Amino acid sequence: MAKKSSRDRMKNEVNAGSMADIAFLLLIFFLVTTTIDVDKGITVKLPPWSDEPPEIQQMKTRNVFSVLVNAQDQLLVRGELTDITDLRERAKEFIANPQRRDDLSTNPKNAIISLKNDRGTSYKQYLAVYNELKAAYDELWDEECLKMYSIPYSDDLPIAYKRAIKEKIPMVLSEAEPTNFGEEN
Repeated sequence: MAKKSSRDRMKNEVNAGSMADIAFLLLIFFLVTTTIDVDKGITVKLPPWSDEPPEIQQMKTRNVFSVLVNAQDQLLVRGELTDITDLRERAKEFIANPQRRDDLSTNPKNAIISLKNDRGTSYKQYLAVYNELKAAYDELWDEECLKMYSIPYSDDLPIAYKRAIKEKIPMVLSEAEPTNFGEEN
């Protein structure tokens, strides 16, 4: 009998029957191990859309906590140059007004925080200011929850409790369109 040469062995076909199975397993592996980026950002509940313009209400200036951020990332809070480290406490004092001062909000339900940025404000500073204002509300909600229910405010809190607290201390944060401070609009 003649010997088979190495050339004859190369002519043999590769068994491709299990290649489809391997491809399917690789597909499943990559689908399971791949992370899909989730959109990140500031979660805010917006008011419902209306075709009619909202009615303009006159409000007392004492109920408005204005925060202006310029292009150099400096804060002007109610007309005073303020450091961001003081923003949270000033906002909490304004909203709650525990001493019932005449220059702070009349009631937490009437307190409005007005945030206005310069177009040159860095996004990092914008987020830092927004986070401090949000943290002020979070701390006030936590204090109120401890007062009302003797438990801290958390995501696990029953919805009825959250509603009651947010009814007493609603988060009213008004963001104006960014401008170039110092220029006429």
